[in-house]
Amino acid sequence: MTMRKYSAEAIGTFWLTFGGCGSAVIAAGLPNVGIGYLGVALAFGLTVVTMAYAIGHISGCHLNPAVTLGLAAGGRFPTNQILPYIVAQVIGGIVGGGVLYLIASGKAGFDLAGGFASNGYGEHSPGNYSLLACLVAEVVLTAMFLFIIMGATHGKAPAGFAPLAIGLGLTLIHLISIDVTNTSVNPARSTGVAVFAGGWAIQQLWLFWVAPIAGGIMGGSLYRWLSAEPSGEIVGVAPAE
Repeated sequence: MTMRKYSAEAIGTFWLTFGGCGSAVIAAGLPNVGIGYLGVALAFGLTVVTMAYAIGHISGCHLNPAVTLGLAAGGRFPTNQILPYIVAQVIGGIVGGGVLYLIASGKAGFDLAGGFASNGYGEHSPGNYSLLACLVAEVVLTAMFLFIIMGATHGKAPAGFAPLAIGLGLTLIHLISIDVTNTSVNPARSTGVAVFAGGWAIQQLWLFWVAPIAGGIMGGSLYRWLSAEPSGEIVGVAPAE
């Protein structure tokens, strides 16, 4: 059962990276017509919704090291499972990035100079936002993402709707921050494409580990303090037994 959880996390993170980043690389068509920011934001949200229903009962559908650490900080996940979950997520993200690269590079004129949906700050921020602005955005948005996850999966929350709340929350997060950092809030997603983009994407990757993890821990801890019953029934994105 344990290996099935890790496999589910790898598959789910593959889908998030391939589907979300794939929408940006292949379908967004920015700055031309295409699905644009709204389409990319919806794509990331839809990857979480679909996987939450598909594997939530197997692994909890974290798909994100910041979520795993945030749930642990919130008292919802065993600490001895943190490392293998993160390893599985990173592997899934890299495989997702690799499959996307194979497809995207099949188009004439493909060039990694566009960033390959990597996250960045300063001159590599889509809107040229500073390091500090990008740091604050990633910390705050990941904290709120964990706050949404903790609340939506609480035992007293409406049953069956957690994946929708979480997926819509991630969509909103992308609408806020695509222009700031290209939206990470997920170190595995960031790593999955950065290893193929190389160069500046690797050099700036540290921020998209540090900030989301700090935000995830803050959000999980805040909800644990706020909720009268922080260890309520787990639904959708918390660890399956």
